[in-house]
Amino acid sequence: MSEQVTDGVLVTGANGHLGRLLIRALAHDPEAVPVRAVVRSERAARSLDDLPHPERRDVRIVDYRDRAGLTEAARGCGTAIHLVGILKQTRINRYVDAHERPAEALSAACAEAGVSRIVHTSILGADPASRNGCLASRGRTDEILLASPVPAVILRVPMVLGPGDPATDALRRQATAGRTSLVRGGAAVQQPIAAAAVMSALLAAARPGMPSDTVVELGGPESLTHRALVERTAAVLGADVRFGTTPLFAAHAFAWLAETLFADPPLTRDMLGVLEQDDAIDPEPARAMLGIELTSLDAALRAAFAEESAP
Repeated sequence: MSEQVTDGVLVTGANGHLGRLLIRALAHDPEAVPVRAVVRSERAARSLDDLPHPERRDVRIVDYRDRAGLTEAARGCGTAIHLVGILKQTRINRYVDAHERPAEALSAACAEAGVSRIVHTSILGADPASRNGCLASRGRTDEILLASPVPAVILRVPMVLGPGDPATDALRRQATAGRTSLVRGGAAVQQPIAAAAVMSALLAAARPGMPSDTVVELGGPESLTHRALVERTAAVLGADVRFGTTPLFAAHAFAWLAETLFADPPLTRDMLGVLEQDDAIDPEPARAMLGIELTSLDAALRAAFAEESAP
């Protein structure tokens, strides 16, 4: 980073895929920035034990909705990077408890603890007016943080390609299945971004000199249909794949039935809506503002499927 983040960095959702990658990136930073990693359970805390430079890392177990706990965790940190969010709502894990309430608690905690900046990862399409429950919840969360007394940067990204990421694992399964059936034949337009580029964007957005109270929409350098993405994945993996089509109404019917029958359904209608939205933005303005480089799609796929680079 040309301008380094000062003091410590609070990372919420530290045990998630992006959280682990961010902790690795900060561990290798020449300025040796200390990390305050916030997770929700002892098990999640133990999952960080294999990451480098534990002496620079202070792990705290805090409910993300606990304002007092987050305030204590945030003391001494100059920046908070908020990586908390879900794609699938279940009967016991509601969007409001995963998104809005943690954002409210974090905003208040950071203000009280004297944190100077919040960087939050959101998703393309987030909009409080959306009819999709996930995108509406994400949009409300973005608004909560933008209204915070602490300056905030909202980084909205599409599918992230990285080793061990659920979306990446799903791509691998589709590309190596021999024959795979895609919703609408894979017509949804996607713009996947390399996990490494997201790390660069987060660290850039955390720099003191970067604009704040703003939404930054960043995607990968290439937009393509989901079918084409599966084909590119198969080529990288040296696999052959044939395609079938699942009509959208059938996928909706399956998701509705799953929501009705299961407390933790494999697919929900809101989840399906996010997966089937088209992502096709111009990434250049955000890339230039952040001062980062984007990884080509094929290079991102190769890195994502390299076992030795797992987070």
